[in-house]
Amino acid sequence: MSTTWYECKVKYRKIDESGVQKVTTEPYLVDALSYTEAETRINEEMSAYISEEFKITNIKIANFAEIHPFDNSDRWFKSKVALVSYDEESGKERKSSMYLLVQANDVKEAYDNTISVMKDSVSDYTVPAISESPIMDVFPYFSGEEEQFETAQPIAVASSSQEEVSEEVDTVEEKLLEEGSPVQEEVSEEVDAVEEEVLEEGNPFQEEISEELEDI
Repeated sequence: MSTTWYECKVKYRKIDESGVQKVTTEPYLVDALSYTEAETRINEEMSAYISEEFKITNIKIANFAEIHPFDNSDRWFKSKVALVSYDEESGKERKSSMYLLVQANDVKEAYDNTISVMKDSVSDYTVPAISESPIMDVFPYFSGEEEQFETAQPIAVASSSQEEVSEEVDTVEEKLLEEGSPVQEEVSEEVDAVEEEVLEEGNPFQEEISEELEDI
């Protein structure tokens, strides 16, 4: 699913560099599926930054094909990229334009960053225009699935270790039963106790369990 960016204008009171409080309107970008979701998201995002009352004055779909943030950059630039294609039937050259929002510190850096993100393009292109964008900040959508995966991974590892230890305990018990040990009942009880302890504690250290079983 392609990303749809919404430009949201936020009106609020802001203290300028001279310490004077004035009303200002600033545009922000949010990734959303609809106007309603865009309004909800911008309200949530701005509530974390603005303690005073604010108002969403306008929401519209932004005409950016892609958004490219860069580290150590605090300004946004609108890059116009003209893609060049050729009509095989007529033999004529055709151009189509798209706009990228690229983060940079100045126009030259914005141009370099634009070239960087376009390096894998299969079409010929030119960058006829770059201008600083009034966009103050960009709020992409995160589902949180990555964090959930990282949290679940250690649990999976612990479960795997626990299963391996349980299999080793079962193997030792079967071997003792086949040999017909005269203290078969006592050994079985001790093995069961060890197995229960391993399962309850989720102990991943197989070597300690193996040594205890060898002593038995």
